[in-house]
Amino acid sequence: MTNKKLRSIISSITDTIEGNEGNWKFVIKDITFFCLTDTLHNRMRIIAPIVEITRITEKEIKKAMEANFHSALDIRYAISEDVVWSAFIHPLKELTKNQVVDAISQVYSGVKTFGSHYSSGSLSFLTEEERKSRLN
Repeated sequence: MTNKKLRSIISSITDTIEGNEGNWKFVIKDITFFCLTDTLHNRMRIIAPIVEITRITEKEIKKAMEANFHSALDIRYAISEDVVWSAFIHPLKELTKNQVVDAISQVYSGVKTFGSHYSSGSLSFLTEEERKSRLN
């Protein structure tokens, strides 16, 4: 994957993309995304802000951290500059087009499900509590 290909993929999904090479802002439906790349270190991230940390409870933070283990899959809930983010981080060169499209979908789902079932999509691993309830 290159910055040129990445921008092309993002542009095919959204009507609006702005920014410079490796630092883009785009909107899908009602969610604002950012895509940041570092070609020198072969890294990229697709992120979307969710909520300011002061507006959520400790319980919600705990649920998000549990989701990172069970249901967030390829995204992570993260905190930076007092904002909770839905974040997909991956080596840049190794990315495929399908992974980029899926990453955007997962980040979107992570934003939309924050506060409810904290999920990046349809697949999740069972929690210990869910495993126990299925055995009974």
